[in-house]
Amino acid sequence: MSIKVFKRVEYKYLIDKNQYNDLLDEIRLHLKSDKYEMTTIQSLYFDTDNYLLVRRSIEKPNYKEKIRLRSYGLADDDKKVFLELKKKANGVVYKRRISIKESDTFSFILSGKLPDDSQITKEIDYFIKMYSSLKPSMLVLYDRTAFVDPNSNLRITFDRNVRYRTERLNLHSDLDGELILNDDKILMEVKTDFAIPLWFAKKLSQNRIYKQSFSKYGEAYCKELIKKKNKEEIKIG
Repeated sequence: MSIKVFKRVEYKYLIDKNQYNDLLDEIRLHLKSDKYEMTTIQSLYFDTDNYLLVRRSIEKPNYKEKIRLRSYGLADDDKKVFLELKKKANGVVYKRRISIKESDTFSFILSGKLPDDSQITKEIDYFIKMYSSLKPSMLVLYDRTAFVDPNSNLRITFDRNVRYRTERLNLHSDLDGELILNDDKILMEVKTDFAIPLWFAKKLSQNRIYKQSFSKYGEAYCKELIKKKNKEEIKIG
C-alpha cells in the first residue's frame, strides 16, 4: 500500500482563458509537465447527514478538515485510488493519503474494517469514528493540467470543466456532471513549501491576478442549496 504525507501552502486563483494562455507561455520556460500531464480527476467527498464538514469549510475557519476518495480517470476493480484526509490550519495544508481499492474504502468508512495497520490509516480511522455517520455526499470532477519544478516542491495546476454530481456517487460510472464554474473560467492552484517564485509573482501582477478562497466542494454545495431553495419557492408560488 502506498502511503504519503504532504505539508504545504496552497494558493488559489480564478482566471480566464487569456490569462491562462499568457501564464502558460511563462510557466513552460521554468517548469515541466507533471507525470500525469493532463487527466480527469474525480474526488468523492464524504460528509455527515447534515453536511457538517462542508458547512464548516464555507465559514472559512482557521482550521478545517475533510475526507475524500480520489482517482485519476475512471476507477475499476483492479485500479488503486487514494483515500485522503485533508486538514488546513492557519493557511498550511496537511494531507494524509493511502492508496486503496474503491470497494475496500466503503468497507473501511461504512463498517470500520481497516485495510492495514499503518499510522496514517489509524489517523483516518480516528477521523471516521469521530464523525461516525460519514457517507458519500458529492462527486467533484475536473480536467487538470499540471506543472512541477524538478528542483523544488513547487506545483502549479489548472482545472477546467469543474463539475459535480449528487447521484452515481462512485468513481467507476462515468465522468459527467453539472458545471460549477462558467466555461470561460479556470481554477489555478499553486502549491509550494516556500514563497511563490519571483518570476511567477511578476506574471501574476502583470495580469492582475489575485489569490482568493475557493472550494470546489463548497461551491457545489452552495449551488445545490440554491436549487433546493428555488424549487421550494416554485412550490409555494
